[in-house]
Amino acid sequence: QVQLVESGGGQVQAGGSLTLSCEASGHTFSTYTMGWFRQAPGKEREFVASISWRGSSTYYADSVRGRFTISRDNAKNTAENTVYLQMNSLKPEDTAVYYCAASAGTYYNTGTRPTDFGSWGQGTQVTVSS
Repeated sequence: QVQLVESGGGQVQAGGSLTLSCEASGHTFSTYTMGWFRQAPGKEREFVASISWRGSSTYYADSVRGRFTISRDNAKNTAENTVYLQMNSLKPEDTAVYYCAASAGTYYNTGTRPTDFGSWGQGTQVTVSS
């Protein structure tokens, strides 16, 4: 199991930017597909973006493509690494709790369901005001 801790959430006005970070530790992070999901009040958790274990492939939800960028830092010889979500041109509908997720394996897991990922962080709140 890998442990995930998100940070970087906050409140921002529409059109602004935020960068979320997810610190991963406890396992060979570099062999995990990493993803970001979000959950707004009263709604189901939804896929935002994912990145392959080498960082060479990414996939985005239609609602964020072109505005959000996922990236990762697979530092060598360490079990502690970071995945980022750069969010630009934020909209009020982006308001949600954002969760970092991990899926073990060296293949790129292109799944978009929460059940496709086995490890989760506690989440960080992002609020976008109009």
